[in-house]
Amino acid sequence: MSAYEQERDGADGSPGGSQGDGEDSLSPTGELLAYLARGLVDLPEEVSVEQFEEDDGAIVLELCVGDEDYGKVIGRGGRTAQALRTVVRAAATHEKRRVLIDIVD
Repeated sequence: MSAYEQERDGADGSPGGSQGDGEDSLSPTGELLAYLARGLVDLPEEVSVEQFEEDDGAIVLELCVGDEDYGKVIGRGGRTAQALRTVVRAAATHEKRRVLIDIVD
């Protein structure tokens, strides 16, 4: 079992482990974005992802992090943010969905 699966399922292997911050209704791509963002920041408890669905069926994921961590998520020249978008979009192809990621204040 990978570290992502362990965090997603919880330490005892039961579904819905450490998602105590209202991320219960996220799609797998939303969970992936939250997992990746928590690994980048100094304050992982302040990471939150909200999910919306547009009229055309696209999923919009809004990523919020602590004030001091925005630079780490965006990266130099936006490279880290672009890498996050690329990985999450690639994962969304498995669901045959289009995903948009917004990093919000």
